Amino acid sequence: MEKRVINPWKWQDERSYVQAVEVKRAESTLYCSGQAAVDADGQSSTGDMRAQLIEAIRNLEQVINEAGYDCKNIVRLNVFTTSTEELFSCFDIFQAWVTKHDIKQSSTLLEVKGLFETLKVELEATVVK
Repeated sequence: MEKRVINPWKWQDERSYVQAVEVKRAESTLYCSGQAAVDADGQSSTGDMRAQLIEAIRNLEQVINEAGYDCKNIVRLNVFTTSTEELFSCFDIFQAWVTKHDIKQSSTLLEVKGLFETLKVELEATVVK
């Protein structure tokens, strides 16, 4: 598999995403449902944004790893949140995770009116190998 990042500008670098990712000769593609702060028993978190973001990332990693893929090969990551203000207050968690795995993903961030039950953030990914 071959990936090529397309970034006509530099400003997105500080925001931990890229403008586009071209993938050639991919062996397979994994489309992940939105992962949120839901425990193994299906209970939605009532924690704050920071705690929920950490748990959502863990859950996304678990799905990706159990499918036999690597986080470094996430090429699309959409983020849904009930509060961009709250999310940006703990965005360092997200940026550290992206840096740790050297993820170069195209992204869309959407503030939504609500998510399931008490959830505040949901991560939806596409991964290639």
